Order: sequence, then structure tokens, then C-alpha cells
Amino acid sequence: MFDINWSVKFKNAGVTYRLETIAAIDIDESVDNLVDTATITLPEAVMNQVLNIGDRIGRGTEVAVQLGYDEVLITEFVGYVKDIVTNDSSLKILCEDALFLFRVGVKDIEMKPTTMAKIAQSLLSQINPGYKLVCDYDIAYEKFVIHQATGFDVLKKLAEETKANIYFNTDKKELHIHPPYLEKSGEVIYSMQVNVEKSSLEYKEAIDRKVEVIVESTNVKGKVESYTAGTTGGEKITLKVGSVSPQDLPKIANAELIRRSADMYEGSIDGWLIPFVKPTYSAKIKDEDYPEKDGTYYVVGVVTSVSEAGCKRTVKLGVKLSVK
Repeated sequence: MFDINWSVKFKNAGVTYRLETIAAIDIDESVDNLVDTATITLPEAVMNQVLNIGDRIGRGTEVAVQLGYDEVLITEFVGYVKDIVTNDSSLKILCEDALFLFRVGVKDIEMKPTTMAKIAQSLLSQINPGYKLVCDYDIAYEKFVIHQATGFDVLKKLAEETKANIYFNTDKKELHIHPPYLEKSGEVIYSMQVNVEKSSLEYKEAIDRKVEVIVESTNVKGKVESYTAGTTGGEKITLKVGSVSPQDLPKIANAELIRRSADMYEGSIDGWLIPFVKPTYSAKIKDEDYPEKDGTYYVVGVVTSVSEAGCKRTVKLGVKLSVK
């Protein structure tokens, strides 16, 4: 039997504070979302004394969460306090990763021609030059307009139009931009008979999921350019993007096609804090009952929860990467 341990530290004005009590910690991470979040729930009162954290913790305070067993702790979340919410019985500290810093306005500009990397670098230069851009999926734009927008708005538009995986590594101060399902940051092994508590997975084969993806872009002269990928007669998906360069439309179409039609698992598995896993990991799945489904799958999202009731990781799987 393992003892569950945790550490939550806040840093404000150069002073570090450590929580002495919690009711629950919930961390939600996904490559499908621009932002990773952590919700730290505190009892409203301890020993009939109302907790007062407002003088030490506020919006923008740095936060680091570590979890583990038997005093062996691993950093699970690094970010900033976005809000503190009080209800009838508890306090909730709502936190975001480095995207929190990018919820500020940026200057209006028309960039032409440009690329996704140049647009992202412009945001970093304006908002926080201490962050480094890590990008291996560069889409060219004939024109990109930023008007009355925040850094968050711009990153959201880039993610929606290009289907890129865009996320922050707050600890390393990095903004990542990658093609979907290609960035692999680690490996993990799950056995349905050993370290999986519960499974809601449903296996989907590509042969049963016919999809046709059409990407349409309007160039600077007003002409509509398009590119089609997939199977004619399948479910038709039309994506309308900005003034993306015609030679990059296939990248976007094929990225969406992978999301929609590859061999994959839909659903999730529930496990524990061990093994450690993050989105972008490759998860090797073994199932003695259904060996034909064995393979390596892309980890799309992870929800980690710790409370008095115990701990749980819910791991959402995606496309099949290999059969081994």
C-alpha cells in the first residue's frame, strides 16, 4: 500500500508559500486544448478557522504542483493562478499554464507574406521574450491580419486553421507548434490486466471510417484555392482557412484526415499516478484478451485527480502509431 503525497507551492513577489492542506487537485491536459489547467480545491475552513489566502495568493501568482507516492514527488503542473472562487463549502484556486500570460492584447498588424513561426515569434517578442519557440510545422500565409486580438486569440486561430498541436512547456519556457500526433515526448506501457483500473475504449478501424477533407483558402486576390484529401463519397469535412499558401493546403488536409480516419482508440483508460504519462506520450497497450488490438497509441489527453478518496489518471488515447 502506497501513501499518496503532494506538494503545492505558490510564488508571489519573490516569496514562496506552501499549502498545508487540500481537499482535491485536478489537472487537465490535452493536445486538443491550447491551455492546460489545474484546479486546487481547499476546505473553506480548517478546525473551524476560515482559510484566508487572499493576502498571499492572487491572480498571476506562480504555482507548482507535485504528486507522488511515498515521498517520491514528480512535477505535474507549472503555471499561474487565474482566479480564486469561493462557494458554500470550499475554495477553488483555478490555474492555467503559460497561456495565462498570453491573454493580453497585442498590436494590430498585417503580415504578408508570413509564416506560422513568424506569427508565433512576434507574439513571444511582444508578450514574453523569455519564451523560446519550438516549431517543426510551419505553414505559410500570403497574409495574416491581427486586429484587436490577444495572444490567446491569435494562437487559437492558428490552431483551428492549421490543425497544429500548439501548447506550452511552462517549466522550460517553450511554446511548441507541431504537426498532430508527431511530437513524442515519452513512452508508457499499459496492460489491461495489470495497471489499468477501468477502460472505456472502443477500437475504430480506418477501413470503417471513410472521410473526405476539403480545405479552402481565399488568397490575397480573392480567388478561392482548394485541396481535397481522403476518400470520395466518405463523410465530407470542409475547412475554411485564411490566406494560406496553396502549397501548404495539403499539410492541413492530411493533418485533419489523420485526426478523423486513422486506426485509433476512442475513449479512455483509468490508472494511477504510476506510470507517469503526459499528452504526446506514446502508450503501448497490451491486452491478453484481445491481442489483435495490441499496439502503440498516441496519448491525446490526461486528467489527473487526487483527493481523500485516492488518486486517478484518466488517459485519453488517439491514433494508432504502430502494431508493436
